[in-house]
Amino acid sequence: MNLTGFELAEVVLPLREPFVTAAGARRERRVLLLRADGEEGVQGWGECVAGEDPGYSYETTDTAWLILTEHVLPGLVGREVMDPREIHQALDPVRGHPMAKAAAEMALWDLQARELGVPLWELLGGSGEPVPAGVVVGLLPNVDALLRTVERHISSGYARVKLKVDRASEDVVRVRAVRERFPELPLMVDCGASYTLADLPRLRDLDALGLTMIEQPLGHEDLIDHAALQSELDTAVCLDESIRSEGDVRLALQIGACRVINVKPGRVGGLGAARAIHDLCRDRGVPVWCGGMLETGIGRAHNISLATLPGFTLPGDLSESRRYWERDIIDPEIVLERGRVGLPAGTGICVEPDVERISRLAVRSQAFGRSARFIGGS
Repeated sequence: MNLTGFELAEVVLPLREPFVTAAGARRERRVLLLRADGEEGVQGWGECVAGEDPGYSYETTDTAWLILTEHVLPGLVGREVMDPREIHQALDPVRGHPMAKAAAEMALWDLQARELGVPLWELLGGSGEPVPAGVVVGLLPNVDALLRTVERHISSGYARVKLKVDRASEDVVRVRAVRERFPELPLMVDCGASYTLADLPRLRDLDALGLTMIEQPLGHEDLIDHAALQSELDTAVCLDESIRSEGDVRLALQIGACRVINVKPGRVGGLGAARAIHDLCRDRGVPVWCGGMLETGIGRAHNISLATLPGFTLPGDLSESRRYWERDIIDPEIVLERGRVGLPAGTGICVEPDVERISRLAVRSQAFGRSARFIGGS
């Protein structure tokens, strides 16, 4: 691939309904979209999953914009790249910032697949088959609202429900209410790193509710404490924020800190690292699933492509477009069918960004190299 140019844009996309977690309520998403230009007009698209604030990661929308515009994209223009993973060698002087780097790397995966005339899932080694979809339910004001929301998602056909919980909420009461109403439902909780080992009695209460896993109960750096907690629980601990690289996975598995891994390409630096983590876990018999970060259809199509790899044996956070957006920025939108989501036939991510809509939503954009600037913004 000859990288002739890039265009980076920030769009603001309102959510259909507020999404509430331990970090607060979110009513819209500020999303960075990246278009990579190759030869003969071929383009690839990536998305940065960094949030508006540093509640999940130190990376934010604004830090990612700075890193991409000042330190990543200028050095990639004009490069000849044989494999998208090669850009990480070029970016070695930029320490950290995996979400910013992942946006560029994933755009190159899409670009390479389109240049080769194949779908991205094929380039990654996946099957292309529709994958089981799970849904995430945020913190709701009361148990009745929670039960109504879960029932609505089950009626829609989702294969698994994940409940956001935190130590400041009536966590056990709420999860027990869902379990009693839906005794056969594949159910898990996401603690958002909000507990400590001092909360072991409450975590044991959750452990007794027949959950498929308890995701990231402790702080993102507390691998030793996670190992101690896993030894006390029958339910599998799943790590999310703690996993930033393949090395983190090796350490976590070696000390027994978890039995399941949540793989988010943006969090680990891109699809290359995500595939390496998948391969490691598959070799060791550890199940993985693909997490979500309130992506638009561009990021979601990347995630679905990845989730067709054989080691992704658990339903991921791969909701359909209308779960979060009144209208997505891709054509066609991603839809849920019989509890699964899939991609249409095509090349690259197999969906097309709605450039006209992206241009209208953009609040700023910047072009690099020979890229024709056709996304709006100042």
